[in-house]
Amino acid sequence: MPPKKRKRKLLRGTERENETTDDGAGSCGLKNSVGTVVEASPVAKMREGDAGGDGIGALAEAAKQARARTAPSVAEFKYNKKRVRLVSQEPDLKEGGLGILYWMSRDQRVQDNWAFLYAQRLALKQKLPLHVCFCLVPKFLDATIRQFGFMLRGLKEVAEECQELNIPFHLLTGIAKDVLPPFVTKHGIGGIVTDFAPLRVPMQWVQDVRKRLPPGVPFAQVDAHNIVPCWVASDKQEYGARTIRRKIHDQLAEFLTEFPPVTRHPYSSTMQAEAVDWDACYASLQVDCSVKEVGWAKPGTASGLAMLEQFIDERLKLFGTERNNPNRSALSNLSPWFHFGQIAVQRAILEVRKHRHRYKESVEAFIEEAVVRRELADNFCFYNQNYDQIDGAPAWAKATLDLHARDKRSHLYSLKELEEGKTHDPLWNAAQLQMVHEGKMHGFLRMYWAKKILEWTCCPVDALKFSIYLNDRYELDGRDPSGYVGCMWSICGLHDQGWAERPVFGKIRYMNYAGCKRKFDVHQFECKYSPCQFSEPPL
Repeated sequence: MPPKKRKRKLLRGTERENETTDDGAGSCGLKNSVGTVVEASPVAKMREGDAGGDGIGALAEAAKQARARTAPSVAEFKYNKKRVRLVSQEPDLKEGGLGILYWMSRDQRVQDNWAFLYAQRLALKQKLPLHVCFCLVPKFLDATIRQFGFMLRGLKEVAEECQELNIPFHLLTGIAKDVLPPFVTKHGIGGIVTDFAPLRVPMQWVQDVRKRLPPGVPFAQVDAHNIVPCWVASDKQEYGARTIRRKIHDQLAEFLTEFPPVTRHPYSSTMQAEAVDWDACYASLQVDCSVKEVGWAKPGTASGLAMLEQFIDERLKLFGTERNNPNRSALSNLSPWFHFGQIAVQRAILEVRKHRHRYKESVEAFIEEAVVRRELADNFCFYNQNYDQIDGAPAWAKATLDLHARDKRSHLYSLKELEEGKTHDPLWNAAQLQMVHEGKMHGFLRMYWAKKILEWTCCPVDALKFSIYLNDRYELDGRDPSGYVGCMWSICGLHDQGWAERPVFGKIRYMNYAGCKRKFDVHQFECKYSPCQFSEPPL
């Protein structure tokens, strides 16, 4: 049958044949933002040349070889189409289409990316060119140059890798609904694939693009961020980790597989991508440049995989027992790369679980946090539109917070005082300064930090608003489902239970300074992040 008369479903098999896998910013210039020398942070204590240098690390090379052993390309791989859902009503690829487009958004990497792989699979089957585009908005919520700089330098790596694979990368400047449909029309795109994010703004982007696409162009979405796709793991908001844990573990064998490679694309496009002026991209941003980029976390997939390798070599053995001690280097430090999708959580789990025979407790704890808790956060944000508001809290928590909203507070602080770390509590101040200067607060202290904001602000509404603002402004992984759920857990009792009632907190779980002193050397952490340790003010 001639190719132009052959209709191919964008989601052939999703409902009917369901193949499964085999086994188990203003004037922020590029040079100023990127070239500033920042002293290496104590967060990582990275060795010279780690997480970002020339060449390829042992783990990255091993992953490359594992992909090659899995399949020559995604065309010869049994792709599990449960990862895919149709956004448009039109399932058939457009006849006469001149290419397939992957609209990259949340998952900003080439390899280990189920959305990218699905787009190449379609393009290979149709013998069409494959294009990748990213829509750069000038501002996004409370993100600053710290987060935008990390993202843009990662995207530069993506663009270079795409070029090596004969896949044009297009950086479109503007909101997706305004720039993507005209691009599709102008270049005769026959089908679109995008990745998945559960937050309301990117979900609205997807719907807005769908409404403006030319007729007959099918549009599919792939969950390339979670191991078990969000809509497969559960069809409802889960009460907590205990209710979603079994659902995820029961399906890990199906979804936790090795990836096939994204390969050099054999079908070239007559439409070449315009060279990206990365300095101009920085100059186009309308974001706050006062929150400086950090030196310890180097963006991009190569650096993320190097950090993963360093975690496995040096810190995994401590993760099971020491991860709640802010004075020990026991965390993975992978959250910035996970947040921007520069490395896949699935890749991290594939590599970490190889060491289960040596570090069983640590590996199980890492899977719990990186898979169960992370996917629980996506579940909450996907099924609850009020994921960042008091209205999103469970009924018992809203009732107890309302009952104690007018309780007398021992201290009241303004947002500015909190932002500058000027409270009576040296531990809280140290945690805040760690976040301000390093873009990452220790996970255990994030809980203490948020609960104290509830205790020191006039009402729960302000407490939640302040904690989300500070988290999103300074954390490299801000504006993430895990961040929203962390604030909601600490302040609004999400995924928790009622505890003994007390002033201000009501039945919300309580944390205090004395409890922290019993868990780790508080004085050591306070000295490490005291105001005198920083030559510049936090703002």
